[in-house]
Amino acid sequence: MRFTLLAALMTLGVVAAFAAGTAASTVGAPGGKAMTRSIHQFTVRTIDGKDRSLGEYRGKVLLVVNTASKCGFTPQYEGLEALYEKYRARGFEVLAFPANNFMGQEPGTDTEIAQFCDLNYKTTFPLFSKVSVKGTDITPLYAWLTKQPGFEGDIGWNFTKFLVGPDGHVLARYGSRTEPRNEKLVAQIEAALPAMKE
Repeated sequence: MRFTLLAALMTLGVVAAFAAGTAASTVGAPGGKAMTRSIHQFTVRTIDGKDRSLGEYRGKVLLVVNTASKCGFTPQYEGLEALYEKYRARGFEVLAFPANNFMGQEPGTDTEIAQFCDLNYKTTFPLFSKVSVKGTDITPLYAWLTKQPGFEGDIGWNFTKFLVGPDGHVLARYGSRTEPRNEKLVAQIEAALPAMKE
C-alpha cells in the first residue's frame, strides 16, 4: 500500500513537472519574461507623441515599413498611400516607422517628417515616431520582426516591408526594391484580407 501511494505521488510529480515545463516553453522565456507571440502585444508612439497599442489593429492586415525622407526609395510613399486608399476599407493598414539608420537619410524631427509626408505625398496612413530599426538601440518592435522564423535578419535599408496577418503574425518580408504595388505583394495582401466586396 505504501509503495503504491509513493509510486502514485511520484507519477503525479512527473506529470506536474512536465506540465509546468510545457507551460514555460509556450508562454514564458528564460528569466521569467513572457514571450511576445504577435505584433499586437507592442505599444508604440505615434508621430504626434501618443502611445498606441498595436492591439488596436487586431483583425487587420498590416504592412509595416521603415521609411526615410531623403532616400532613393522615398517616392514609395506614393505607392504606399495608393495601397492604403485602395484596401483600407477592407481592413488594411500601412504602419510607417521613420528611421535614421542608413546614411542619415531621415534626419528630421517627428514634426518635420509629418510635414514632409503631408506636403509631398499627402499621406493619410499612420506615421509613428522615429525609431531605430537595427543595432544596439533597435526598438523592441523591430527586434521582434527581424527574429521571426523564416523572416530573420537585420534590416538592410529603408523601405523594408513586413506583411502581417490579422492574427498578428508575419506573413512575408520584402526588401527595399519591392515597390508597394508589386504584383506578388498585392496578391498576398488581397489573399490575407477578410473576404468581402470592395
